Amino acid sequence: MIARIPATRDDRGQTTVEAAFALPVVFLLVLLLVQPGIVLYDRMVMASAAAEGCRLLATGEGDVAAVEAFVKRRLGAAPEQDNFHVHRGGCTWEVTCEGGGAADRSRVTVKGEVRPLPLIDMGATLLGLVNERGNLVVEVGVEAPTRPTWAQESLGGASPNEKAGAWRDEH
Repeated sequence: MIARIPATRDDRGQTTVEAAFALPVVFLLVLLLVQPGIVLYDRMVMASAAAEGCRLLATGEGDVAAVEAFVKRRLGAAPEQDNFHVHRGGCTWEVTCEGGGAADRSRVTVKGEVRPLPLIDMGATLLGLVNERGNLVVEVGVEAPTRPTWAQESLGGASPNEKAGAWRDEH
């Protein structure tokens, strides 16, 4: 027969103590995974809106105000919550359009602000990643030629309107 040795310590409550140490670490890891996901989502929305604006600018008559309004409408896919896009106190979307029409290239740049999640904002502030308002600044730029390379080369440095005018004069 094996003799049973009585327990000299009480193991009750051990799980509670382990959970008290583990749960804050788990929550911090979740926060560290969620913040990059939010910034990545914003960058995807911004890049998509900028690419569509760039295409519109390249194929249109160069109406910059209309392209900026179009891009801002497309940016509505980002929720108007400070963690996705700071909207309180005025919209922080900055849309810049360059080129298009007769220019060789078109470029659309979108800039916005994102409020970091709690606890991450302290780390971002210490690392100098935030602006004076305590927000992360996210910027995306898209640039594209207004015409394909083969069409640009066939123009020989002339604008499409000059080339068309020359053709009309010949015929």
